[in-house]
Amino acid sequence: MPPRRSSAPPDARLAVPVLLLLVFVSLIGFGVVIPLLPFYASVFDAAPWQVTLMFAAFSAGGFLGELTWGRLSDRIGRRPVLLITILASAGGYVALAFAPNIWIAVLVRGLAGFFSGNISAIQGYIVDVTPPERLAGRLGLVGGAFGIGFVVGPWLGGVLAQPELGAAGFRPPLLVAAGLCVLATVGVLAFVRESLRNEGRNFGRPGPLAALAEAWADPVLRRLLAMTFMGFTAFSAMWSVFGLWGEARFGWGPKEIGFVMGVTGVAAALSQSVFSGIVVRRIGEVTTITVGLLLTGGFLLVQAVSPFIWLCVLAMTAAVTGHTLSQPATSALISRAAAPGRQGAILGANNAAGSAARVAGPVIAGLMFSEISPHAPIIFAGLGMIPAAWLAWRAGRQLRIRAGLA
Repeated sequence: MPPRRSSAPPDARLAVPVLLLLVFVSLIGFGVVIPLLPFYASVFDAAPWQVTLMFAAFSAGGFLGELTWGRLSDRIGRRPVLLITILASAGGYVALAFAPNIWIAVLVRGLAGFFSGNISAIQGYIVDVTPPERLAGRLGLVGGAFGIGFVVGPWLGGVLAQPELGAAGFRPPLLVAAGLCVLATVGVLAFVRESLRNEGRNFGRPGPLAALAEAWADPVLRRLLAMTFMGFTAFSAMWSVFGLWGEARFGWGPKEIGFVMGVTGVAAALSQSVFSGIVVRRIGEVTTITVGLLLTGGFLLVQAVSPFIWLCVLAMTAAVTGHTLSQPATSALISRAAAPGRQGAILGANNAAGSAARVAGPVIAGLMFSEISPHAPIIFAGLGMIPAAWLAWRAGRQLRIRAGLA
């Protein structure tokens, strides 16, 4: 029997902002470390490749987390999973603040990524309590929280870090992030009721990879997961070398790079929280995804060859807007194509595909940057959006066939 949505729980309007806070805190965890990397390199006498492992470890942990927590939330409920993951995330921030060496820091980042992989449980909650016609817009709010967290995380790390204190200099922003996790925990306890009814729970115990296998066996979901992996591999390739590329191309330093990240973060937040729902209602999910990815690829190519700083910033902002515009529509399509009671697990499989892509993308980009040219990863990112858009179009065609419309 499919899970019954909570039609109008008394705290639904307060629950959604709390869930957005959880997403915001998760993205702070990803971005807060960016300005702190020089501390880890100097204090722990770590090589650059060791420091960059902190990013790969976080994404690898997120891959496993998305496969685990979405599936578990379908079985035991959304609320317990949210409480477990956010409290563990708070502990991860504290552990990272007091890590004694680079290898412990990498290990802690991997565990932090695992517990931050709770986005599918959050998306599952929103699917449970949202009418289908409002789903893309509300999932867009999740993307907006992503974008805001992406802006605030690096800013928080840069403003609160104190280089003059040595190893203790990177503790203040991490401890503040831990405090935000505690605040989010209080919000969950006070305002978030369980959204999954007993008759809608999946009490089976398939392994973490079962959701990937299940999604891959479905012709629609298979194409959507492949699209997510391709699109995020390409886009994370651009992001992972953006600082190096900006320095090589325009002589940018940390301030200029931080400014551009802030501009694109605001664009991402507006794209997902304001525009995505409007666009989906007018042209549909599939067209939104396809057009968004093609625009992203075109503007990334403009960024790669731009001779002017203003044109580069404009093109990059437009590329980020197009990519983030497609993400809520993707989540809405996946939740619609998933079997009843499996939305959390399948959304988790899709998020896991994105996490795996964020491991692969930086590796590819690093090799291209050092072995070919600084522009090669940006061009790769732009061209990579073409097959991703084609996969989205193919998924839409398969959906029409399934519905008997093609």
